[in-house]
Amino acid sequence: FGPICQSVREHAGRVRGDPVCVCVPPQCYFTSFSFSLSPTDINECETLLEACKGEMKCFNHYGGYLCLPRSASVIPAPDPPSQPGTNLESTAREPFNPCPLGYEPQGDSCVDVNECERDEHDCQPSQQCINIPGAFICQCPEGYRKIGTECIDIDECRYRYCQHRCVNVPGSFSCQCEPGFQLAGNNRSCIDVNECDMGAPCQQRCYNTYGTFLCRCDLGYELGPDGFACNDIDECSYSSYLCQFQCVNEPGKFSCQCPEGYQLLGTRLCQDINECETGEHQCTEGQTCVNIYGASQCVDTNRCQSPYVQVSDNRCVCPVTKPACRDLPFSIVQRYMSITSERSVPSDIFQIQATSVYPGAYNTFRIRSGDHDGDFYIRQINNISAMLVLARAVTGPQEYTLDLEMVSVNPLLSYQTSSALRLSVYVGPYAF
Repeated sequence: FGPICQSVREHAGRVRGDPVCVCVPPQCYFTSFSFSLSPTDINECETLLEACKGEMKCFNHYGGYLCLPRSASVIPAPDPPSQPGTNLESTAREPFNPCPLGYEPQGDSCVDVNECERDEHDCQPSQQCINIPGAFICQCPEGYRKIGTECIDIDECRYRYCQHRCVNVPGSFSCQCEPGFQLAGNNRSCIDVNECDMGAPCQQRCYNTYGTFLCRCDLGYELGPDGFACNDIDECSYSSYLCQFQCVNEPGKFSCQCPEGYQLLGTRLCQDINECETGEHQCTEGQTCVNIYGASQCVDTNRCQSPYVQVSDNRCVCPVTKPACRDLPFSIVQRYMSITSERSVPSDIFQIQATSVYPGAYNTFRIRSGDHDGDFYIRQINNISAMLVLARAVTGPQEYTLDLEMVSVNPLLSYQTSSALRLSVYVGPYAF
């Protein structure tokens, strides 16, 4: 290597064949230029033995050669065309470039030639040209790698950068999330989306879960086939025992109703309204209000029929002085009761009790009249009481008027008498 050239003029002042200094910023070192009158260039890198020492690499150029680091990349200039009739005088007038390859003179110095801007490079269309001092390099864009002379896209999805799904695109990639998730701030992780806060299509209740959501319905509704809508449950169609009388379906619930003359007891049972106590009856002053299932009955206060005479409320007596009373019960007591329809049988419904007992008398009980179809019978309990029994299930509304007779016989005194209880039995229209 030789001394550094002080200027381009110093280089240009030398004659052909003399050793010259060559400036390759930032270093300058000697080489030899061989000039001849012949226009044909000599390749010193091939003809000279060890033209460059050490780790330096020989680069031939027109009229000389350069020793540059092995890592350097240069574009050789094309040989000048030979033209017929060229003579020494015209050759001597050709401009001489005293700067190394990749540089050009500018005033007293050599400046780098930007081959990328001048399009004086051989980079492939898929590569990027990057200018460097004295040369250029071909580099692949980000997201590509060089294979041979071509730039091939890097499939980043192979490296599992994404939590869920990776979509490779030329020179890059993008991450996508499964339904129910959204990209986090790092554009790689996926976080759960609260669909309930984002207008999930649940009609009533929405519950967010990891990656999805669930729709639920209020009490009295059921989830529809689409998983979003809530349909009313018709509870009345499920069972006939929800209500004692009538079940009425309502949106999200049901209610029980009772027939006229009844009121709801709790939520499902029906209880008879006692119109006689509430005053909801049409009885006059000469009548007595009798409450029955589902209604009320107005009866005359004096129901004694001849030859009976009234002696007190609900009690009639047939005087023995009247011949017509000979074969009739001495007294008749009026009583009223109400029973439900379809009552289970046999069923005890009314107990008869003697109010007067004579020593030595034997008492027997019977149904004197009113039981035309045999729906009732008497079961005697002892000498002074008996039970009226419903023998067959009856359906209302209907009314029975039964004369229940107690016959008293005293064999010692050869004495016989009887008394009756006139029982009005009202059968209600329902089984409650």
